[in-house]
Amino acid sequence: MKILMISIFAPHFFNWTEQLKDSGHEVYWIDVFDSNTYVEKIDFIDQIIGWKNHINYPGRYWIKKNLPGLYGAINRFNQRDLTGVVEEKIKQINPDIVQSFVLQSGAYPILSVMKKYPEIKWVFSAWGNDLFFRQQNEKDLKDIKNTLPEFDYMFADCNRDYIVARNHGFKGKFLGAFPGGGGYDLHNLETLMKPLNLRKTILIKGYQGKLGRCNRILEAVYSIKDELANYSIIIFGDNNAVSDYLNNKEMNLWPNLSQLGLVSQEEVLHLMGQSIIYIGNSISDGMPNTLLEAIVMGAFPIQSNPGGATAEIVEHAKGGFLIENPEDPKEIRKWILKAVNNHHKIRQGIEYNLKNIRPELERKIIRNRVLEQYSIIEEELKN
Repeated sequence: MKILMISIFAPHFFNWTEQLKDSGHEVYWIDVFDSNTYVEKIDFIDQIIGWKNHINYPGRYWIKKNLPGLYGAINRFNQRDLTGVVEEKIKQINPDIVQSFVLQSGAYPILSVMKKYPEIKWVFSAWGNDLFFRQQNEKDLKDIKNTLPEFDYMFADCNRDYIVARNHGFKGKFLGAFPGGGGYDLHNLETLMKPLNLRKTILIKGYQGKLGRCNRILEAVYSIKDELANYSIIIFGDNNAVSDYLNNKEMNLWPNLSQLGLVSQEEVLHLMGQSIIYIGNSISDGMPNTLLEAIVMGAFPIQSNPGGATAEIVEHAKGGFLIENPEDPKEIRKWILKAVNNHHKIRQGIEYNLKNIRPELERKIIRNRVLEQYSIIEEELKN
């Protein structure tokens, strides 16, 4: 089966695509924003990059930085649009399916093209805030309702988003909820897992912004400084808003608190394997990858639950604590105190996750299930 994938340049996309290696499918990828970078990890697919500019003229990046007006004027003549490139490649490749990752960047821009080729099956992969948050915006909702009826198949990272899609016009076949980047190589990760009785770290995702609410976690932590004195508190992936809060409260002076800034997925997994508690908080998300990483590495999760997505994998008070109001530091404080004051309960929760949830996130198992869904499409194409 020939598959033409439309996606941004993203590690989750590379991990998902890697599942198709040696599957017998012929895979092509158009990099939506054209980073013009060849990705060795997915060297088995045909990567359509370097398509955006007709001419890569010298001094382009200098002009972009220093003369943005001139850069914009040149681009009107020099840059190609995604719509035209996708149609051109469809004619060249003649794919059996087109798979769009994320509606706003990978699907809506090519809607007009896909309507011209109804014989080509269109697969939609929803990630993160693709539907749940964007449905709250009038313009985004219009795009969502215009595009969803055109899809023949759908993947998502949580079942919640299938319900959202169905409510807004999706009539195709749902292929299932899978981790956005596939599963995890559990055997290789075990060497990164510190014994539970030696873990004294509370790990916090430092995203504060449009959707992230790290500072609500920090408000909770600030109010129970003494209770957390024996723990090492690590904040990763933080930004200026987080740093400003820490500085204003002088939390940056706490001897047991540290900031790591942006870290790789490998570093996150290592941190999770050293931590006893992981806390993530946002007003909107799909199935958070960091939540899954906490589970596979044996950290007890305290995680926001927008739209009920987190509850699909975390049973409240058994495998973790669900934050129902991400804007309420008092609720977050309550769950942190319950965790640090009940070591036996937390250990039971971690052991439950390791026994019952972790095995289901094994990369080989996820890959086999994903490939089964592609096979279903392939069989239906024959009929």
